[in-house]
Amino acid sequence: MQKKNSKSGKPHQGDKQRSGPPMKKPGGKGKKKPVPSGNPDEVRLNRYLALAGICSRREADEFIAAGLVQVNDKVVTSMGYKVQPNDEVRYAGELIKGEKKQYVLLNKPKGFISTTDDPKARKTVMDLVGKACKERIYPVGPLDRATTGLLLFTNDGGLAKRLTHPSLGASKLYDVVLDKNLSKSDFAKIIEGVTLEDGPVEVDELSWVEGKTRNHIGIRIHIGRNRVIRRLFAELGYEVVKLDRVYFAGLTKKNLPRGHYRFLTKAEVDYLRMQGKND
Repeated sequence: MQKKNSKSGKPHQGDKQRSGPPMKKPGGKGKKKPVPSGNPDEVRLNRYLALAGICSRREADEFIAAGLVQVNDKVVTSMGYKVQPNDEVRYAGELIKGEKKQYVLLNKPKGFISTTDDPKARKTVMDLVGKACKERIYPVGPLDRATTGLLLFTNDGGLAKRLTHPSLGASKLYDVVLDKNLSKSDFAKIIEGVTLEDGPVEVDELSWVEGKTRNHIGIRIHIGRNRVIRRLFAELGYEVVKLDRVYFAGLTKKNLPRGHYRFLTKAEVDYLRMQGKND
């Protein structure tokens, strides 16, 4: 995909070669939403105890209030205390270890729900990654049942919040196939901004896929509202026949077949963390 540098106006090579009109949306005005503060690695003390398998969060609150928990050899009774990466936490005098952070990337197939449990007993993404590690991991930026592509799982709550925060939302690139060709006028409407019932849709880039028919679209967004791409095209009279997330926060589907998963490398995790800090 080609995109324009907003400062120089010079094109540079992106993730995938595409064609079409300039795709950069003019910057809007308005107040910038607040950025999450604090160390993304810190964890509330009750959650730390729960993740370590000591007790439930509710029970942890009782243990903390009773003075049974020490951090760095000092009794902590504050419910809001946040454990730092290098803190030593003891319960009833015994040193406990925090849960290891896990980062799993799945190439999600069609027909799976992005939830950890479904009351209707339908297939969920946990059927695919549930045995990847002993830690309990959760999907970041879920995909609907019919959508395929990249889905990140982690138990790193700080990183997950940063990747999904409105002002730091991870960049996501989708490969879209519509039921009919996208007209130039509707292309322009999307670039200018379409407003849905839950607010305007900010599209970062848009193009027709090079070498494909005009119903094959590439679209990049950073917002994470529910089914926003399907609703965007439906607002203009199109039905999304196929929707595939091919890029998420710098991660791609390279060497990752549909239905398979892999663990992120340390370099990839560091890159995800740097995105949040730099933005």
